[in-house]
Amino acid sequence: MTGDDAGKAPGARDYRQWDACACAAAVRDGEVAPGSLLRCALERLDAVNPVLNAVCIDARSRAQARIDEGVKGPFAGVPYLVKDLLQDVQGLPSTLGSRSCRQVIAPASADTVHRAEDAGLVILGKTATPEFGLKGVTESALWGPTRNPWDIDRSPGGSSGGAAAAVAAGIVPMAGANDGAGSIRIPASYCGLFGLKPSRGRVPVTPLAGEAWEGAVSEGVLSRSVRDSARMLDVLSSGQSASAPFRVEPPSASFEELARREPGRLRIGWNVDSPVGGRVDRDCVEAVERAGALLEAQGHVVERVTDWPVDGRHVARSVLALLYGQVAAFVARARERGARWDDFELDTRTLARLGRALTAGEYARARQGWNRVSLALATLFERYDVLLLPTVAMPPPRIGELEPAPLVRALQRLALYLPVGRWMLNSRFLERMTFENLERTPFTLAANLAGIPAMSVPLHWDRDGLPVGVQFMAPWGEEGRLLSLATQLEAAQPWFDRVPPPLPGTGQG
Repeated sequence: MTGDDAGKAPGARDYRQWDACACAAAVRDGEVAPGSLLRCALERLDAVNPVLNAVCIDARSRAQARIDEGVKGPFAGVPYLVKDLLQDVQGLPSTLGSRSCRQVIAPASADTVHRAEDAGLVILGKTATPEFGLKGVTESALWGPTRNPWDIDRSPGGSSGGAAAAVAAGIVPMAGANDGAGSIRIPASYCGLFGLKPSRGRVPVTPLAGEAWEGAVSEGVLSRSVRDSARMLDVLSSGQSASAPFRVEPPSASFEELARREPGRLRIGWNVDSPVGGRVDRDCVEAVERAGALLEAQGHVVERVTDWPVDGRHVARSVLALLYGQVAAFVARARERGARWDDFELDTRTLARLGRALTAGEYARARQGWNRVSLALATLFERYDVLLLPTVAMPPPRIGELEPAPLVRALQRLALYLPVGRWMLNSRFLERMTFENLERTPFTLAANLAGIPAMSVPLHWDRDGLPVGVQFMAPWGEEGRLLSLATQLEAAQPWFDRVPPPLPGTGQG
């Protein structure tokens, strides 16, 4: 089921056969009541969340109160989840996946939450994230690991792993997410979902911040259909925020309309070489190659890029310095609110220690390095309308697989109590460890640094039956181009009916 028919069902008996747009249409047409949709979502939540640990904060009573008040808008009555990071809901905990914030109650809602509720979405809870969204897996000391519905021994990715697991498992048809280094696209790939990272500034991160992580973070959603993401981008980008750092020119038409238009004949450049020099799994390569063949069959010009201009190691180093500084600042603010040093996870404390050793000049130089990435991608977009890459380089890791070895942990603990911050920076010890983890997901960072839109599309499943996404990037402001192309691919090779197998111990598919 694709396009205008994606996710539709003849009745409301099977909640999982409907995408968010179909749910909203059923409510609008009187076919189903919002309360019935909420009951379906809560029944599914109660059945699968004990296994998946995707939803960390339950807000069902608030959801029912919203329905009792009456809901209206383009998504009126549709059950929805928000991420427990940057998507504050007034009166609900805002833990950011950290024990240091477990007592924090949001005094106000984020603009993305206001816009979601103004569109009629019914927020029934918040989804799990790693501490401060710092990892590509969703495993925190506060909430424990979140599991992938396609294989519960594996991670759904991060940092929007809870959102991805919830949508893939059918708790909600669509969930709030954000992306600072691939945190929408990586979970989309691991969980067989569609995930679009909008252009920098398209969706404000206000009023919590003017920009998050120097503008690397974009707000969006994870969904099972393209049209859900397109309509939701219209919702999230509508209007202006007084605290936004700059105003973004709206598209020529709604994103929902742009998604329905034919993309035309595009020039598409593809590459599968890891930008950090690591291994790329055969299934991830095959996913791109098959996507290229599918694109050619749709009439597009597809060409391998042999002179890829982005230095992945430079990208990673630029991000690392910013990461150290941002974490140090975040930990300092939490300490000012009364958090104890031991409330933070060991990795977070280590990063904060490095950030305190970083000089202002080193931080500024790292931020300036982002411009090299933007310029390199700009040269490619002079030749190509869209770039095609793997979303990830390897299958989803097993739960706990990325946990550092005991010796590394011991060295981290020792370093916290010795004046070795500069030594750690100069030794490249943590840089090497970071590169080892980055080898799994080296393809997503560049879009965040350049601020351009990028999406992961679920077009491939590997030999073990696990989904493998393919990634597309476009110039800044061209979300409509990506959505139009995604709709064409969705029609040519539908994925909506591909859902995870029954979860062990639940009897629930």
